[in-house]
Amino acid sequence: MVNDSRVLRARGRGRQRGGGAAEILLLRPMPDGRWEALVRPSRRLRSGASLQIGDDVATIQEPVGEGTRAVSFSRDAADVMSAHGEMPLPPYIHAGGSTDDRYQTVYADPPGSSAAPTAGLHFTPRLLDELAAQGVGRAALTLHVGLDTFKPLDGTYVDEHAIHREWYELPPATREHIESTRVSGGRVVAVGTTTTRVLETFARTSESLGWTDLYLTPPHRFELVDALITNFHLPQSSLLLLVTAFLQDGMGETSALGARDTLLAAYRAALADDYRFFSFGDAMLIV
Repeated sequence: MVNDSRVLRARGRGRQRGGGAAEILLLRPMPDGRWEALVRPSRRLRSGASLQIGDDVATIQEPVGEGTRAVSFSRDAADVMSAHGEMPLPPYIHAGGSTDDRYQTVYADPPGSSAAPTAGLHFTPRLLDELAAQGVGRAALTLHVGLDTFKPLDGTYVDEHAIHREWYELPPATREHIESTRVSGGRVVAVGTTTTRVLETFARTSESLGWTDLYLTPPHRFELVDALITNFHLPQSSLLLLVTAFLQDGMGETSALGARDTLLAAYRAALADDYRFFSFGDAMLIV
């Protein structure tokens, strides 16, 4: 099961009407068709300010979150950013050009993410063909990833952190694929934490289209995910909590401590063997 969201060229550089340089970074679509975005210089861009990006215009509007603004476009945002935007590569990746293509899964389809669903970056067309030849099926869902997915935990305690809403869709064909897999005795393997969140959101709500702010922490009973492919995550992240919860559920532990110790042992082994972290890093399979 893969997340087929395509990363937008979400960073737009342009000029204000008075000639000053400005920048927007799209974070997530809003229900009314606008986008929530970071803008710079934020204090000098008042509501109603226009930003020329190539041949198109972005209009900066009211604050909608902590340090973010609503932004509307003179035409479809995806078309504007495809023509004039830049890929929002992580700050530790300095090369552009061909690197932009690598920060995109080979099965990416609907545009909408501000960051790549990185577990999917491990798959190549050849690998997918080899898996198919071995009888491994593949189905897609969509979750448009926001930068907040990767931000460190807020506060001192786990329950003080809040997950921002992200738009998702679980198509009918994918739901049928899950059902047939279960009937035949197969396993649903989620590629990445974003895929996992969509499946578990559907398991909880039966809603196949909408917004999710599901925050998965130990303990959690996973209903639709039997195995997980995931990258190595940084400390103090919600992603690491999700992986711990999945381990705890699979191990049948009543306490998260056993799962945490198992996960820490895996990370120590990865560090000892020079595994790579971050977006282009290595991955683990948890069954």
